[in-house]
Amino acid sequence: MGFFKKISDGLKKTRDSFMGALGSVINSFTKIDEELFEELEEILIMSDIGVSTAQKICDELRVRVKKDGITDPQLIKGIIKDIVSETVSGDVELKLGTKPSVIIVIGVNGAGKTTTIGKMALQLKNQGKKVVLGAADTFRAAAIDQLGVWAERAGVPMISNAEGSDPASVVFDTIFTAKARGCDVIICDTAGRLHNKKNLMDELAKIFRIVRRELPDADMEALLVLDATTGQNAVNQAKEFSNVTEISGIVLTKLDGTARGGVVVTIQDELNIPVKFIGVGEQIDDLQPFNPDDFANALFNTEV
Repeated sequence: MGFFKKISDGLKKTRDSFMGALGSVINSFTKIDEELFEELEEILIMSDIGVSTAQKICDELRVRVKKDGITDPQLIKGIIKDIVSETVSGDVELKLGTKPSVIIVIGVNGAGKTTTIGKMALQLKNQGKKVVLGAADTFRAAAIDQLGVWAERAGVPMISNAEGSDPASVVFDTIFTAKARGCDVIICDTAGRLHNKKNLMDELAKIFRIVRRELPDADMEALLVLDATTGQNAVNQAKEFSNVTEISGIVLTKLDGTARGGVVVTIQDELNIPVKFIGVGEQIDDLQPFNPDDFANALFNTEV
């Protein structure tokens, strides 16, 4: 199955909900007026595009309609699609130019962190990269075992210590192993929730210090994994984690299981953090690099 087909299928629930409502409203208007803009804004908000982002999209829509002298409501869909595509555009490529490079994976328990790491490891391995995993979520029961299952599926080694051990020491050991084995990419899991925000902040800060001390010139990605089915709660989580540590990209999982795919637009707009991967299924190859144009085309049921 091609990349676009996977993304299109994964966004089916969001597309059916969003396009159904959008088409219904547009078909009920014979002219473009303020009432139409207000109803369009309401549809965007109901699709889990946040209030602020929905207002921005509709404000830009007003500007373009006026500038181009558009009077036919049926032409609005294409303009909204262009605005959405521009809103979600960003630096979506992973920066993994050094040997080794480091990916620190962050997120609350249940968002799909471990699954994301396994799928990402397989993709990188298939690209010819030598990958090693670090099981630095040492606080959660069975987290190490779960990551071990995915390491085995992806066919990559995993470094771990006993449950409850210092996560930063696992990261140190993983870096040591990566250097010794000539690995290209290190992917480290982290705890999703510690006793309080200060503990989480301190632990992540310690992990980042270890990486910078041991690999001062390495490219490093800090990817936050969010569950799309939680809608605006995912945005709130992203804000919380952004207050704790610097995030270089978002991985949005479980898009295929929700009609709340509009949250992609909100995250990019409100937080200015690029979405770098989206999860559109359960299979190991269902983690897709995010492409703004493909996302917009899949959402609006068009392919170019």
